[in-house]
Parts: sequence; structure tokens; C-alpha cells
Amino acid sequence: MNRVALAVLLCASAGLTQEVRGIIEEVQRRTRSNSQRYEGTLEVMDSRRRITTKRWQYERIGSFGESKTVLRFIEPPEVKGVALLVHNHKERSSDQWMWTPALQRDRRIALQDRSTRFFGTDFSFEDLEERDVDHYDYKLLGEERLDGAMCWKIESRPRGSKTSQYTHSHAWVRKDIYVFAKVEGFRDAALVRRILYRGYEQVMGIWTAKELEVYDARRESRTVMRLEKLEYNLPLKEEDFTLQALRRGP
Repeated sequence: MNRVALAVLLCASAGLTQEVRGIIEEVQRRTRSNSQRYEGTLEVMDSRRRITTKRWQYERIGSFGESKTVLRFIEPPEVKGVALLVHNHKERSSDQWMWTPALQRDRRIALQDRSTRFFGTDFSFEDLEERDVDHYDYKLLGEERLDGAMCWKIESRPRGSKTSQYTHSHAWVRKDIYVFAKVEGFRDAALVRRILYRGYEQVMGIWTAKELEVYDARRESRTVMRLEKLEYNLPLKEEDFTLQALRRGP
């Protein structure tokens, strides 16, 4: 291949990469809000199909990639008050702390522990942080139809500044409303976790999946979460997203 042809090929590849990145940026732009709150009902089914139910309240404040979130269990009684504080960053992985009221102590979640399950659900600690567009490199794998909607299938790989349990992920983005329909996380060739997004509704102008199903391929367990009492752009206080507030409780 001569230099001119190589230059043309490299320019075309760079243009396509930027176009795919633009799809993810548009997904994030359309879900942008100053704050968010919901209650989630979680049905956790293990490999023997035994089901346990939990509920948590989730609150977020700040712009995408630099937001702060608090997730606090409200049911059943044995987990009530257990909480997770996440400070997301654009330039690196998030900071996370978990509060356990029964022990009256908090602990920082180390990077090497982010792949573990969060308190008996099929979400890992990493899954509860925001996937900022700057943390990944992207490649378009093609187009597929899911549940009647055409989707872009996009591969993402973490950049050097991002620590992840996943070597790469595949995301299906609906072309009609720019939302995720499915995300699969892999460790080399092995599927680690699959998240399905269902029941999209417009809430205050934002297309929102009211149901998520998380499947842990290694444990063969799954968690179905249904969102209730969802609100965007409500007045929340920065001081409620600190380690002191985590210890203090709701």
C-alpha cells in the first residue's frame, strides 16, 4: 500500500472512530440532568431460581462524568441503611465508599474489589459508576435489530487511565431514541455480565428504562430492577453527597 492510500485509510478510520464516539456522546447528552432520584425494587434470582427482594433509593447530583451518587437500601430490615457513595471523575475511575450501619463503619472500595457483587445483587461496584465517554475507545461492529428496534452495535475498550474488570464491552444503542438496549461486558472471550434495558418511557423529557435485568454469567444469577418514583432536576444538596452524610444516614 502506498503512502497516499495509507493516509486516506487512516483518515477514514479516524473519521469513523469519531462518528462512533459521537453516538455515545449523544446518548449521554440526551440523558443529561442536574439531579435524579428514584426507588428501585430488585428481585435477585440465584442459579437455583430462589428469589430475594430488596429495595434501594438512589440519588445523583452533578453533570455526567463528574457526578456524585448515593445509593441506600431501604428494605428488607436486615440490609436497611447499607449505603454506597460514589464520586465519579472524568479523568479516572470513581471513588467509592460503603457504609454498614450494623458495624457503624465505612470502608473505601479498592479498585481491585470493584468486580465483586454489590451486597447480594448482580451489580458489581464498577457497574454502579458512570461510564464517561472519555474513559473508552470505540469501534462500530455493525447494526442489529433488538425487540423490533434497529441498533448500532458498538465495542468499547477502557483507556489506560480507566481500571476495569472488563477487557471490552459491547453496547447496542437504539437508533430511534439514542438509548442503550443491551450492554455485555467481557473478560477476554468470556461473557462476564449482561444488562438488558426495557420499558422505556419519557420522564420529564428524558427517555428512561424503567426496568433493567442484570445477568451474571459466572454465577448464573440475575437481578431485575424496576424503577419507581423517578424524578429529574429536583433540588438536592451537595452536602448530602459526602462521607459525613453517608455516616449520618437519611
